[in-house]
Amino acid sequence: MPTERITFAGHGGNTLAARLEQPGGPVLATAVFAHCFTCTKDSLAATRISRRLAAAGIAVLRFDFTGLGGSEGDFAETTFSSNTDDLVAACEFLSERGMAPSLLVGHSLGGTAVLAAANRVPSVKAIATIGAPASPHMVVEQFADALPAISADGAAEVLIGDRAVRIGADFVRDVSGTSLTDRIANLDKALLVLHAPRDEVVALSNATEIFKHAKHPKSYVTLDTADHLLTDPRDAEYAAGMITAWAERYLELRPPAPPIGAPEGIIRVSEADPSGFLNDVQAGPRHHVLADEPEAYGGTDQGMSPYGFLSAGLGACTSMTIRMYARRKNWPLRHIRVDVRHDKVHAQDASMPTMPHKGVDRFIREITLLGDLTEEQRDRLLQIADKCPVHDTLKQTSVVETHLMEK
Repeated sequence: MPTERITFAGHGGNTLAARLEQPGGPVLATAVFAHCFTCTKDSLAATRISRRLAAAGIAVLRFDFTGLGGSEGDFAETTFSSNTDDLVAACEFLSERGMAPSLLVGHSLGGTAVLAAANRVPSVKAIATIGAPASPHMVVEQFADALPAISADGAAEVLIGDRAVRIGADFVRDVSGTSLTDRIANLDKALLVLHAPRDEVVALSNATEIFKHAKHPKSYVTLDTADHLLTDPRDAEYAAGMITAWAERYLELRPPAPPIGAPEGIIRVSEADPSGFLNDVQAGPRHHVLADEPEAYGGTDQGMSPYGFLSAGLGACTSMTIRMYARRKNWPLRHIRVDVRHDKVHAQDASMPTMPHKGVDRFIREITLLGDLTEEQRDRLLQIADKCPVHDTLKQTSVVETHLMEK
């Protein structure tokens, strides 16, 4: 999926750095991602969730708030309100490009910001928050010891996680005087709240408070043992998958017509983790799975291996072909199970004497048929299994054309 590096003007005219994650195919919708307090657009959660949404056809703008990451400005001079203004500026920038956002996603204080900004962006239909404080004032608990110094000097350096930042007195006053209760109650947009029960930074009670005040449609997803920053890639992956599946319902994505000659559309495989082998496999906006390798081969075992997918295709096609025939004959076939395993053998082991020195792929297919079938019917269904189109494809020599595409 292409990533475009862009800049736009923030609330005070400072240039803000951003990345626009574009789908490999048509753009079906657009989203804006607001990162966590003092984080950047390149945090694990921001990156993973943005790329997953892009794989589903949703373009995502993730940006650095004023004074953070690659954006200009002094963070010590910002406030929660100015962060919200930055978020609205990001939405306006997209609208001017003809990509008005319909989805806002926010992590931690970024989640609180999207709740505050949502009704200022008419195009937004849905909002997702991850580990968000119900009130921006909750963030002050992370640097309570520094409040006397901030009050006395106007600003002070504090440690948030492993990051040292300067917090200004204006920020403290702003979050202390901001309540979101009414704005949450009047969102008039679909809301998804994701939170981890063991979050030690933002307590679970915040999710309860947000959910309580919001009106339907609203949904809640627990992130189980995840930490606040979703540092475990599996947790970021889970959150990304839940947001993607949920957003498809409320954004009413309309997939484009498949290309001529490809009635089932295109299967798009996008690398999800350059350090391993995890890949997103997307078939249109509705069907998504993961491909990976076992841990023993350097993967993280979060999805089937490529040969696993190939075996699954053979098994599924076999079952469907048998069912179609039995249904047409009105035979009492109650259930079908197909077990497939794959290995590589020498040609002579597979009774292929014309290829004595080559290795071949062997698929062992074990079919279980349940129902009050006669032996003749069972034998016939076994013959029909060999009529499966995927079986025919695997028996033949296929042609794979490969083209290097432009960036």
